[in-house]
Amino acid sequence: MTSLGTARADPGDADTGELPVGEGPDGSEVGLPVAVINGARDGKTLYLQAGSDGDELNGIGVIRRVVPQIDPTELSGTILIVGIANYFAFQHNEHRNPIDDTKLNRTYPGNENGTSTERIAAATFDAASRADLVLDLHQGSTSRMINEVRVRCGRRHRLHKDCLELAKVFGCGHILDQKGPEGQLARAAPDDGIPTVDPELGGSVGLDKESVQKGVEGVFNVLNYYDFLPGTSHPEGQTRASGFEQYGAPNGGLVEFNVELGERVSRRQTLFEITDVFGDTKASVTADSSGVFWRTRRLPQVATGEYVCSVGTDIDTY
Repeated sequence: MTSLGTARADPGDADTGELPVGEGPDGSEVGLPVAVINGARDGKTLYLQAGSDGDELNGIGVIRRVVPQIDPTELSGTILIVGIANYFAFQHNEHRNPIDDTKLNRTYPGNENGTSTERIAAATFDAASRADLVLDLHQGSTSRMINEVRVRCGRRHRLHKDCLELAKVFGCGHILDQKGPEGQLARAAPDDGIPTVDPELGGSVGLDKESVQKGVEGVFNVLNYYDFLPGTSHPEGQTRASGFEQYGAPNGGLVEFNVELGERVSRRQTLFEITDVFGDTKASVTADSSGVFWRTRRLPQVATGEYVCSVGTDIDTY
């Protein structure tokens, strides 16, 4: 039998339950929704997590579509799933945990006796530490972004090659291969010897069907390639960026983009213009480097210095 929190499944079976992470302000126990899919045959263990940021719903959309499609009797190995990691942020539709105003994906590996967010990180990291592979499903918050997979361990890490392979297998089309901030699951788990990536499934308000479908396909690519399920997976070449340039607004006004998401841009190409409400151009911003137009703000109105867009740089094909 394999368990995660209150979910317990014998070989060839599946179960759902809760993973206790402390108590809420009313004193009642808080549990994260979890599932165990225990294959009929021995194999690897995959840990799958969504909702690390409470307003990022596409990963949750992936899980609710993936789980019903998996037959435990056809599965080799085990899948451990946390459907919503950042419980309080999800309840309030916020990015950070409002209990302690902390971002969950900056607190790994956590502290079981710490703050609310640190306790959630500790409980979910304990589950992830039981796995051979980890997928931490994210999206570009509520901004507009291409579908991509992030390798966050850094190129000098002993598991970089394994993490990069996992990103390629998932197959979003683009990979950001750049060392991430301290406290990310995709940095902490490789330090424990577990290849880990975080697919960033677009960016949207609510659920985006195209990005959710890309995530579903990615999970099954992983399940097939690593022999959890019968079938084959042949990873295609991915466009990889090793750098990331962000652009802010030199003036206030309304943004008008000159390129589309995913489009290749060249150095000194105009990325966007800022106009006043009468259509007069106040500023024109060009790319500092060639790359891929990766991410933009969603609303057109900006104040001086506000974030506008990002370009993935140092492009190659992996």
